[in-house]
Amino acid sequence: MLAVLYDIHGNLLALEEVLKDAEAAGADGYLLGGDFASWSPWPLETLERLRGLPRTTWIRGNGERWLREPPLDRPEVVEVLRERDSGLGTEEGWLYSLQERKEIDAVLYVHGSPLSDVESFPPEPSEKDEWMLDGVRDKAVVFGHSHQQFRRPGPNGTTLINPGSVGMPLDGDVRSAYALRGEDGEFEFRRVEFDTERAARAWEELGGSFGKMAAERTRRGSD
Repeated sequence: MLAVLYDIHGNLLALEEVLKDAEAAGADGYLLGGDFASWSPWPLETLERLRGLPRTTWIRGNGERWLREPPLDRPEVVEVLRERDSGLGTEEGWLYSLQERKEIDAVLYVHGSPLSDVESFPPEPSEKDEWMLDGVRDKAVVFGHSHQQFRRPGPNGTTLINPGSVGMPLDGDVRSAYALRGEDGEFEFRRVEFDTERAARAWEELGGSFGKMAAERTRRGSD
């Protein structure tokens, strides 16, 4: 059984609860879909916990890419990133070097979409769906980035699956979100409670505009 974890964002409290749930359900492998720990309350602690898991596959998210390629077309984001160090030290280079996609058992795993790590499919069909698929056809595509848990048909025989965010859900539900893929190939969505107030306070203690925003997101489960 494969546990599919996206958008942890260094929320170690949420990660620990999700791992307990996944292990109890029988997970023996992990797909880690990016945005692990950069600029977060527990950056190195989160990486250490993830490295201790069995049979892991790591996918790079925009948070890892931005360690070496800041989004110069979004100056407001660059300014936020410059408020503080990533907290990852010498791990930055390794995280930046991770693969952008991985196909496992006929399922394609990416961070945002096959096109880009910052272009992500919305919960409802969009005229941009085919563009973001970038030629992918007739398979399930698993992605994150938007922090919203959902599944729907896509164009050209695809199925679009977002397991949601472990560390910072934005779909109106404050509980951690992830998915399990069983031996039958089906994905099961899961939600797990964690200490949201403690996590929010950790973001506030981190400081800066992103810390404040992340704390508010944690408490509301939305922007």
